[in-house]
Formats: sequence, structure tokens, C-alpha cells
Amino acid sequence: MANFISIFRIFVMFLAVYLIYAEVGNTIAYVWALLLTILAFALDGVDGYVARKFNEESKFGALLDIMGDRIVENTYWVLFAVMGWISILFPLTALTRGFVTDTIRSAAMEKGFTPFGMQVNPICKWITGSRFMRISYAVAKVMAFILIIAAKIPTCPYQEIVWQTGYWAAIFAIVFCVVRAIPVVLEAKRVLNN
Repeated sequence: MANFISIFRIFVMFLAVYLIYAEVGNTIAYVWALLLTILAFALDGVDGYVARKFNEESKFGALLDIMGDRIVENTYWVLFAVMGWISILFPLTALTRGFVTDTIRSAAMEKGFTPFGMQVNPICKWITGSRFMRISYAVAKVMAFILIIAAKIPTCPYQEIVWQTGYWAAIFAIVFCVVRAIPVVLEAKRVLNN
């Protein structure tokens, strides 16, 4: 069930993206896209809860969760750049970070480490794997994506304030994205040499 939720959220996100891209400026389509985006991110928390609640935790489930996170996150960054709402540097940074960290984590998994268990240094472990940092990064992304979409709804009240808040949340999320990748890169040599 948890794995189904992880996969289902990707399809929810694709529907939201379709509505934004195909129905440019359509208020109803954008409102639906906003609601579907909120649902897609809510399901990210639900899949982990279901996995723990029904004892469905597995390495495959962890990988599926990370894969889903990457697909959803990168699709929004790319969409926003294609729409001209943000700079191309946002998706390029997020994609590069994902390729680098996921490649290192894949090699670490072959050595028996979990995606977040490869960190040994306590500071590195806290930056990449602590509940606080993972939730903070997720909140920054969710706020950025939701506010950017909301600001593009033609009838959005306080549109400029919503837009500016969303844009700054996006900057914060991208900085957070890079900061959380640094420990993975720093500890990669130790993991790969072992």
C-alpha cells in the first residue's frame, strides 16, 4: 500500500503539471493544479506513515520514496522554468544535486548502507538525515511550489506578495538543496573506499 501511494502521488503531480501547462492562465485549471499539488505533497508524508504503521518498510520503499521525491520536485522546477516563472538555474541546480547524491547513495546501498545511513560524521548525519532538516527542506519546497502556483492564478488576492514569498521560498529551497548535498559528497570517499 505504501509503495502504491508513492507511485500514485507522481500521477497526481503529472495531472497538476498538465493543467498548468495546457491551460495557461485558466483560473479553474490553476486552482485544481494547486489542490493536486497540495495532495501530491501530502501523499509524500502518508506513504511513510503507512509503511511504518503496517510494517511495510523496506529498502525498495525507501528508494521508491526518494525516486518519487526527485520526480515530483524536478518536474515542478522544470515546469516553472519552462513557463518563464523562474530561472533555468533552479532546475539545473536541483537536477545536478539529485544526480550527484543519488549516484553516491546508490553506490553506498551496494555496500549495505541505507540512503541516509551512509553518513558517519554527526554534523553530516544531522544535515542530511535528521527529521528536522528533512522536514524543513520539504516545507521550503512545498511552500515555494504552492505559492508560485497560487500567485499565477489570475484571481489570486495579494498576487505580488504571494509571488515574492513563493520566489524567496524557492531560493531558500535551492540553497537548502545544495547544503544538504554537501555532506553526501564529503563522505562519499569513505563509503566508496570501504
